[in-house]
Amino acid sequence: MCSFKLQFSQLCFQQKPQIPTFVHLLRITCGGLRNGPRKPMWRTRVLSSEAIHAVQSLKLAQKSPSKLEQVFTTKLSRLLKADLEDTLAELQRQNELDLALKVFNFVRKETWYVPDLSLFNDMILMMGKRKMIEMVEQLFLELRNEGLQPDARTYTELIGAYFKVGMVSKAMETYELMKASGYVPDKLTLTILIRNLEKAGENSLSEAIRKECAEYFDYPNKFLEEVERQYPKRKKLVII
Repeated sequence: MCSFKLQFSQLCFQQKPQIPTFVHLLRITCGGLRNGPRKPMWRTRVLSSEAIHAVQSLKLAQKSPSKLEQVFTTKLSRLLKADLEDTLAELQRQNELDLALKVFNFVRKETWYVPDLSLFNDMILMMGKRKMIEMVEQLFLELRNEGLQPDARTYTELIGAYFKVGMVSKAMETYELMKASGYVPDKLTLTILIRNLEKAGENSLSEAIRKECAEYFDYPNKFLEEVERQYPKRKKLVII
């Protein structure tokens, strides 16, 4: 009988080669209506290749109505719900307003579509950044027509949009409507109000909002100090 000796290395026990995983981290810096930088948020959701191709195809075809229509017909109509929503979110992230609006309206025509307030809120924010107040108001009406009710974020985005175009009275009307609807203003809402009222020279209104903070926070002075620290008032230059 033949004897043989096996070396451990000869058994060829090798680890299964690792396939690199590419995670697409989306860095989203919130700002826009708030007129100031906010801390970036990170999402680990990976865009599918279909969603990436859809975004690229839309951007390439946007100057040609016929080509753009073809992209909607041949690519977007075949996307899964999640991929189509990701396509919209990516266009919004890239600030592609016209394309985002087209995809937003396309989504609302899909058979699976159920009225979604978050989609409207994102579009209101995007329109508000561009000072397209008529479109913002139209979206506000359309969400109601779809059976949705504005939430605290909807009112906050609407307030910010009005301040963007200098419509202080409309911003205050919206704030009062927000409270009448049962929503408690949060720190973001009150910060937007205080900062923009002071910018507009509406010091009495700003002071009234500051006093209201005592109704919403246990430590209102701490909140106001934080606002002052993050957004200090500009000193007026006096030329003698």
